[in-house]
Amino acid sequence: MRSRAIVKSAGLLLVAVAFAGCARTDREHIEVGGIPLDYRARHPIVLDEQEKTIDIPIASGARELNSAVRSNIRGFASGFAEAGTGSLFVILPSGSPNAHAVGAVKEQIIESLVAGGAPRNRLILQHYDASAHGSAAAVRLSYNTVSASAGPCGNWPDDLADTKYNRNYYDYGCSSQANLAAIIANPVDLMGPRQSSSIDATQRAAVIEDYQSGPRGAASEVRY
Repeated sequence: MRSRAIVKSAGLLLVAVAFAGCARTDREHIEVGGIPLDYRARHPIVLDEQEKTIDIPIASGARELNSAVRSNIRGFASGFAEAGTGSLFVILPSGSPNAHAVGAVKEQIIESLVAGGAPRNRLILQHYDASAHGSAAAVRLSYNTVSASAGPCGNWPDDLADTKYNRNYYDYGCSSQANLAAIIANPVDLMGPRQSSSIDATQRAAVIEDYQSGPRGAASEVRY
């Protein structure tokens, strides 16, 4: 009788294991590390070369650039001096009603660019056919630079109500990444830190002295 009970128990155990195995195989297989939850990996900031341009409209009767236009040109040249690659192109209209006026202010444009920090030997003058344009065909200034960007944002491929996995929705973090890419002063800083600057011994001594004096003139316990 005891041997029969042992056999019966063993048989029940095998049946339970078989059913348990079936239950595991029917479950959905999920890899914990396979779901891209990090928005920085889903919406990475990418560095690429982009063209920066500005158009300067010149009236047909113009003989001199006003101070506002000169300031815009100097600001554009400053951006080229800081982050521009290659050359800065000055593209002048030809065949338009204002072509003579453009010729009169061409040197003023170049002078404003040099005053803004653009080296004169990196300026390249070109012409384009502006016969089909109006009487104020623009002078285009252009240069290439390395810029940071992320996106495009606004993609909603999935139903936001489907939250059974408690994951971030697809567009989560995209706007933050795009804003960070837009406000970064030097996109190359995203690749790694800059070289440390030299120590200002005078400033360091002043900071230590202020720290030692303590708040509201009270003496500090720290002594160097």
